[in-house]
Amino acid sequence: MRVKISRKAHFNAAHRLYRPDWSFEKNDAVFGKCNNPKFHGHNYDLIVSVTGEIDPETGYVMDMKLLKDLIKSEVEDALDHKNLNLDVPEFKNLNPTAENIAVVIWKKLRPHIVEENELEVVLYETPRNFVTYSG
Repeated sequence: MRVKISRKAHFNAAHRLYRPDWSFEKNDAVFGKCNNPKFHGHNYDLIVSVTGEIDPETGYVMDMKLLKDLIKSEVEDALDHKNLNLDVPEFKNLNPTAENIAVVIWKKLRPHIVEENELEVVLYETPRNFVTYSG
């Protein structure tokens, strides 16, 4: 029997969406207000889900405390109150769109989740705009 468990988290971060190889005008046309050279911020909400078999000994798919600690060390400590463009190595050459942030989070967490379990990341950039990535 496969069950999905989920943990919700939150972090705040600033970013700017732009491509250095494009003109300011093209960046502005594609990214609009998100191309602000002085950056802008979001209050991100994150839902991390792990799907797997229930361990007959513990009754867990995964210990929620372990999942909480992984999200803290791998995501919140790395991204919270950071300028994604300037402070986070993964975005040195990667535009920090919600899509790319979700993939980066997934890649940070995946090595810590047992291989047979599925991992899904849902990232809310605003209450109405969110992306889902599951590998």
